[in-house]
Amino acid sequence: MPARTAEALIARLGPHRRDGLLQFLRFGVVGTVGFLVDSAVLYAGLAMGLGLYSGRAVSYVAAASTTWALNRAWTFRNAPRAPLARQWAVFLLVNLVGFACNYGTYAALVAFVPFVAAHPVIGVAAGAIAGLAGNFFLSRRFVFQAAAA
Repeated sequence: MPARTAEALIARLGPHRRDGLLQFLRFGVVGTVGFLVDSAVLYAGLAMGLGLYSGRAVSYVAAASTTWALNRAWTFRNAPRAPLARQWAVFLLVNLVGFACNYGTYAALVAFVPFVAAHPVIGVAAGAIAGLAGNFFLSRRFVFQAAAA
């Protein structure tokens, strides 16, 4: 897409929608980092003897903690600074909806698609995509409230 066309589209969105779109894109970049952490911790857990399901539970908490910290520092940097432990706990709590989509997709693929069971990173990726939108809107609304304005 030529730069002028992209600029024209962004201008037509208006400042509020543009800011929301940019915030969603930053959330997606952070989610990509979370995917890398999730995958690395899962494979490390598998190498240490954890199973496909318990390893994924551990990797999800590591990834969620990473994405919370990066979203706090970058995506929602203008949000009020709630106490760290409280905000992290609220982030994990509200993202349980995204976790259910994420882990449910992963577990179904691992259970029913032998190729995914042999290559669980595919299930991790599918799960991350399944939980992305819900996690963004819940995080924006309940964890980083001022950023939604």
